[in-house]
Amino acid sequence: MNDASRTLVASLRGLLQSYPAALDWTERQKMEYRMLEWMKRRQSRVRIQPASVVETAKVQRPVMSGKYLSLYKYLDGRFADRVVLKFTEIEDLLGFALPDLARVSEDWWTTPDPSAASPRFSDSWILAKRTARPNLLALTVIFDRAP
Repeated sequence: MNDASRTLVASLRGLLQSYPAALDWTERQKMEYRMLEWMKRRQSRVRIQPASVVETAKVQRPVMSGKYLSLYKYLDGRFADRVVLKFTEIEDLLGFALPDLARVSEDWWTTPDPSAASPRFSDSWILAKRTARPNLLALTVIFDRAP
C-alpha cells in the first residue's frame, strides 16, 4: 500500500470512528474492507488508462538518414514557424561544406533533384515539413514551416 492509500485509510478510519455506536466493530471492519477493495480496483484501472492513451498517440514519422540527418534533426526540433540559418551555420550542423552549387543556384535549395540517390539533401527540410528559400547574396536560407 502506498502513502496516499495509507493516508486515505487513516482518514476513513477516523471518519468511521466518529460515527456513534450505531456501527459496531464488525460493520466498521466490513466497510473498511469494501473501501480497500474499491481502492485496489480503482488503482488498477488508473494505471492501465495512461498506457492505452500513449499507445494511440504514437505518430508514424518519415525516416531520414544520411549525411544531412543533423540538419533534419535541427529543423524538425524547432518550434518556430521560420528558421533562418547562415550557410556557415548549416555547415557547422552538417560537419562539412555545402556543395558549390548550393552557393550559386537557388534551384539547389528549391527543386529536389530526382536523379539524386536517396536520401537526398532536400529530404532534410522536406521531411521536417519545411520549405527552403535561399538568399544567395546574404548567404542565408529561410526554412518556413510548410502549410
